Amino acid sequence: MRLARRSLFALGAAGLALPQLAAAQSAAKVRLQLGWIPNVQYAGEWIALERGHFQRHGSDVEWFPGGPNALPAPVVLAAGRADLGYTAWFPLLDAVARGTDLVMIAAVFPQNPLGIISLPRKPIRGAADIVGARILAQGPNEKTAIDATLGLNSLPVRWTQVPAGFSPEPLLAGDGDGYTAFSTNQTITLERMGMVRGRDFHFVSFDEMGFRSYGAVLSARRAYLEQNRPQVVSFLRGLLQGWNENEADPAVAARLAVEKYGRDLGLDLRQQTRQNELQIPLARHAEPGRPRLSIDKAQIEGPLYAAARATGRTNLPDPDRLCDFTVVAEAHRGA
Repeated sequence: MRLARRSLFALGAAGLALPQLAAAQSAAKVRLQLGWIPNVQYAGEWIALERGHFQRHGSDVEWFPGGPNALPAPVVLAAGRADLGYTAWFPLLDAVARGTDLVMIAAVFPQNPLGIISLPRKPIRGAADIVGARILAQGPNEKTAIDATLGLNSLPVRWTQVPAGFSPEPLLAGDGDGYTAFSTNQTITLERMGMVRGRDFHFVSFDEMGFRSYGAVLSARRAYLEQNRPQVVSFLRGLLQGWNENEADPAVAARLAVEKYGRDLGLDLRQQTRQNELQIPLARHAEPGRPRLSIDKAQIEGPLYAAARATGRTNLPDPDRLCDFTVVAEAHRGA
């Protein structure tokens, strides 16, 4: 489309910079599969979408919600119904073992918020406390995390899984000794009931118990990454800007989740704000100097592969085949 000089002048007078206009016109479609419902967990995405960061860097992002009834991101990616998708470590590894050619490119949460809530009557503060316990666990990912934690600590994989949903109420009712939960979610539910962490309930993450893993793992089909690397880099640049700006005020992304991107879910603004406050530190590496979103080869080869072997997974690919360790670095250079 060609614009007359008068039109260009009018646009400039209205405050729309011409480079931004050009970026918007040339933005390439990127389809993103979320790993969960569109809540404040995706604070970086909501801010980047709302403030035009994706468009400015050359990406036109279309997103699809996840959730308990949605197909897992590896399945959606394998079917070509999304270009990028969020998953967890073991589902990604299992998909690759089944022959799906996926590549891990980034991780939003280098410190994983998944862990176990327990009560003072039988506190779970370390891996040894899991042995022989009855744990309310939602599904295979949680079960595998517990098995991996016990294996990594050279403890017998002896515990009882009690089916659970996404509320800690069965734990309060005495249906189990522990409840798999996120430090950024169910702990807030207990806080809002007037319970105090460390006194009325305990939370210990699997990271703290020796099973270090990434949360919100971003992956793509290898063919897509190879053919569309500039689009992936542009998406990551917008995402980096969104997460960086999220730290200024946790209420901003919470309000976007409640009022716009997750408006049909009945989200609570106070809860979403508190969740964002708790997840902001987890979106940074514990080790200083490591770039946001980056994945570490030493962690893949070390604790993550050790955890995989502890759960009986032996057909492990070369880390350089499983992961692209350079695309985030490239995104940082132009962010």
